[in-house]
Amino acid sequence: MQAETALQADSKLVKRNDIRNVAIIAHVDHGKTTLVDGLLKQSHIFRENQQVGALIMDSNDQERERGITILAKNTAIDYRDTRINIIDTPGHADFGGEVERVLNMADGCILLVDAAEGPMPQTRFVLQKALELDLQPIVIINKIDRKDARIDAVVEETQDLFLELATSDSHLDFPILYAIGRDGVAMYKPEDERKDLQPLFDTIVKTVPAPEVAIDAPFQMLITALDYDDYKGKYAIGRVIRGRITPNTSVARINREGDVSRQKINLVMNYKGLQRTEVPEAIAGDIVALTGISDANIGETLADIDHPEALPSIEISEPTLKMTFGVNTSPFSGREGKFSTSRQLRSRLYRELETNVSLRVEDGNTPDEFVVSGRGELHLSVLIETMRRESYELQVSRPEVITHEDENGHLTEPVEHLVIDTKDTYMGVLTEALAIRKAQLTNMTNDGSGNIRIEYDIPTRGLIGFRNAFLTLTKGNGAMSSLLKGFVPWMGKINSARMGALVASELGTAVTYGLSNAQMRGDTFIEPGTPVYEGMIVGLNSRPDDLVVNICKEKQKTNIRSSTSDIAVRLTPPILMSLEQSLDFINNDELVEVTPKNIRLRKRYLTQHERARMRSREND
Repeated sequence: MQAETALQADSKLVKRNDIRNVAIIAHVDHGKTTLVDGLLKQSHIFRENQQVGALIMDSNDQERERGITILAKNTAIDYRDTRINIIDTPGHADFGGEVERVLNMADGCILLVDAAEGPMPQTRFVLQKALELDLQPIVIINKIDRKDARIDAVVEETQDLFLELATSDSHLDFPILYAIGRDGVAMYKPEDERKDLQPLFDTIVKTVPAPEVAIDAPFQMLITALDYDDYKGKYAIGRVIRGRITPNTSVARINREGDVSRQKINLVMNYKGLQRTEVPEAIAGDIVALTGISDANIGETLADIDHPEALPSIEISEPTLKMTFGVNTSPFSGREGKFSTSRQLRSRLYRELETNVSLRVEDGNTPDEFVVSGRGELHLSVLIETMRRESYELQVSRPEVITHEDENGHLTEPVEHLVIDTKDTYMGVLTEALAIRKAQLTNMTNDGSGNIRIEYDIPTRGLIGFRNAFLTLTKGNGAMSSLLKGFVPWMGKINSARMGALVASELGTAVTYGLSNAQMRGDTFIEPGTPVYEGMIVGLNSRPDDLVVNICKEKQKTNIRSSTSDIAVRLTPPILMSLEQSLDFINNDELVEVTPKNIRLRKRYLTQHERARMRSREND
């Protein structure tokens, strides 16, 4: 560090007025990606006749399907004589690791706040991370055209949030703009003419500090993102902290353990819109993508070969949930996926660690199992869905919380701050459901029009499976979000409110007659013609205990005929569950079988004899 300080002192700092590096941060669904669409389109980086559509930065299939940003991404636009590098970040708390790893590339941040919802849990999280890095903030009150917009109140709530989180006086001196991201307009005041995003462009150039850098110092860069394509291989992406870099240059790569190796940079590329373009040189302050380092990892430093000095690595918050990923052991194993062995599964999970910085992978109790830890159910389910689409076959367990011991040896568990917006008519049922899950009410506000916001502190394990119950209890009229608050002493057992499962008794194909009999005892999850095996969960019992049913049983033919005997059996439509719903549904003695073509629920032990033996062992 002393050598680094000396090098910085010997090198003259230069202010680069031709560049601004800014991150866009917000709670999920507050309009970040839509606003970036407007910035890209109004910067004229596309041809006049080019069809670019909406949600341009959400290029991942799952991002488009789920309507959320999962991965942080870079883009750049030119406004007059200034290059503006924009970093679009996820808004969902489960992908907070993406925010943490990219914010150090920016000098300023644009905080979006919904004009109706106001600051939400993730707003606090992303703003706190930005202010800890001393980023200069710009606040945008977005969606001011909403019928339920409460602009003045939201401005006041946002200012209160800054007063609470600011670490210096400069953080409290921030401009506030008003926008309708969908229409591509921003204003200095809500009543101004709604024309375009020029006020935002001007505010970025005026407010975000130009980077002050040592261009003549030895090269240094922290890898904050990775990408890959089949033609140029792996890209190491980051901001040049000092010095300059040119193609075909040898650099020192310093890993997290401090080991130094010699590497050669092939290409230096910067961003323009959605494209990467080759440049002859990049200098301090630029955000670049470098090729040639095939084994680069996030958090490593690239430095001058004669001055191999490491930068502080990226600090990422610890995971709160874990699941067991295992080789598929069902009778249908290997039928639908290309990759189903433990070696292939292990290789894929450890490869994910290169880019998914908030994920953890450990070997399980057997060679065929791996314990995967992440920030939340959505974080882990996105990984499972990605692997499924890549033709992997696996089975996963119910999510469990990761507990810790405090300094006195007491068991602690993660607790989250839960915010629910819904109609006041659902207050009673929600309070009852959350009380069972050990939630404690901390705040409640009513807007006088029948809408309420209720806030709870709830253990993370109490949230497992609650999302589906919430949608049912509120009949879809509500929104919920949560954020990790910290760790508290273990809050005791939470009883499951789920009924027993209907379990298939044999290998075969489900038929209408068998399903009709099963529907007399509960709700079914499959349709006639679905292949089943012994131990597969085919429905939900109307009673607390599991029930074994034969859904492959056909109606016996007899010589007796009657006028009503051949009337077609009418089945109730099955309940079809998504991957997240399946993970929420299962109990500890159950698994979700995931293949490229199907998601099945099953018992951990498939035969009735094995399940009875395990129950007696637990009772002993």
